[in-house]
Amino acid sequence: MADSAFFSPLSHEGILAVRGSDAGKFLQGQLTCNINYLSQEHASLGARCMVKGRMQSSFRIVPEGNGYLLAMASELLDAQLADLKKYAVFSKATLSDESAAWARFGLQGGEAALQALGLTPPVEAGATVRHEGLIAIAVSAGRVELWVPAEQAAHVGAALAASLPEGSLNDWLLGQIRAGIGQVMGPTRELFIPQMINLQAVDGVSFKKGCYTGQEIVARMQYLGKLKRRQYRLALDQQDIPAPGAEIFSPTHGSSVGEVVMAANTGTGCELLAVISADAVADDNLHLGSLEGPRLHVLSLPYELDRDREIQR
Repeated sequence: MADSAFFSPLSHEGILAVRGSDAGKFLQGQLTCNINYLSQEHASLGARCMVKGRMQSSFRIVPEGNGYLLAMASELLDAQLADLKKYAVFSKATLSDESAAWARFGLQGGEAALQALGLTPPVEAGATVRHEGLIAIAVSAGRVELWVPAEQAAHVGAALAASLPEGSLNDWLLGQIRAGIGQVMGPTRELFIPQMINLQAVDGVSFKKGCYTGQEIVARMQYLGKLKRRQYRLALDQQDIPAPGAEIFSPTHGSSVGEVVMAANTGTGCELLAVISADAVADDNLHLGSLEGPRLHVLSLPYELDRDREIQR
């Protein structure tokens, strides 16, 4: 189903809300994305880093009402909420868990279903359209996240089911992997800097916005450093889905050379995103879990890394 039209409830993420007159100013000093680029018509990917530049969370951030909503892996939400509250104490900003206030659906090839709900399907990644409380965000080619206030969830879910088959969360995540959009999960918290998951290539990092926590490390890597590890897309013949953080080994190097970011079943095997040493990828001798583990094969990504373009944001 991952190659056809479907919808899927997105049950794997929670919603962290930051609201109040200082919400934007507060988040601008905390996140990799530029809050000034966000609007009612544009959402973004982003991350929050520790001082050493490692990501504590990654998310999709959406302006809503008097603040912003951040959708991130559910297992990260409580820790991020508690930590951010420490920094917000002197700001006119309130933080809360609004997961129960929203239902979210992933739609692939769901243009007609969106139109039936009064929404003009957004096209370009990040483009956002709204209608009667519904928020539709284009996330990659042919794929849209639909954010629905909880009180409308049953009605909207029934309307989607009337025009689209329901797919699994695995089907949705497989599309995310094929779009090359990695994200931080519980086991990979504080493991990667943003460029390791190519976040700068999918508009999740701004290099013009000024200071935020971890900014010095992230900027130095972009302008001065040579990134030795980055995200690749790979195929695996086995159908058992490797967990985020599972190690990847190179017999050529005789050691671990990377970690799984996320993975999904294809029906005949798996596809995954993983952060791997570039020299190990060049050797084309990668194995999952051990030096003798299942062989991995490198696949293409739908974008190219371009430092000159990336630093213009």
